[in-house]
Amino acid sequence: MAEKKSYKSIILNPLSQNNPVVVQILGICSVLAVTAKLEPAIVMGLSVIAVLAFSNVIISLIRNTIPTNIRIIVQLVVVAGLVVIVNQLLQAYAYNVSKQLSVFIGLIITNCILMGRLEAFAMSNRPWPSFLDGVGNGLGYTIILVIVGFVRELFGSGTLLGHQVIPQWCYDHGYQNNGLMILPPMALIVVACIIWIQRSYNKDLQDK
Repeated sequence: MAEKKSYKSIILNPLSQNNPVVVQILGICSVLAVTAKLEPAIVMGLSVIAVLAFSNVIISLIRNTIPTNIRIIVQLVVVAGLVVIVNQLLQAYAYNVSKQLSVFIGLIITNCILMGRLEAFAMSNRPWPSFLDGVGNGLGYTIILVIVGFVRELFGSGTLLGHQVIPQWCYDHGYQNNGLMILPPMALIVVACIIWIQRSYNKDLQDK
């Protein structure tokens, strides 16, 4: 029972209490770059979940055989291999989104969240908890991407997933899309608002 409780905290804590983006302030660069539209934000989040979960498992399986002085290199090789696989799958089955994400899929390799979880968790834990940790942190990252992408696309373009959401009569009565929303600085402002709201309602985070 205690073990199940521990597994639950491993996967749920990164969703809010220890979110990698708004609490640990990691992975901010990709949040700024890929959230002008909701679709690439979702795909980027799913890609990070897959790479993080399976790289955690692989590193956990071989952790006792990795020489300490080259462990970072081994981690990078594992992550790079998984990123190549994800990138090829996107090009095969979601080519348009792959073009929108451009180099940012490749830059998953340098995402601080991945290297942080590999070093801090996978190197010292068994495969199953490592898998859950990867999924939890990936979901925490994805939730923020989706929120930011939702807000920016809705108010910046009046659409969601490419479909018109704000009705035409609003535009007929003078409503205009906020062009600032599709610029990268607005992503940082939206993330800052999420951090402010979260810490306002969570006293444990106010001293961090």
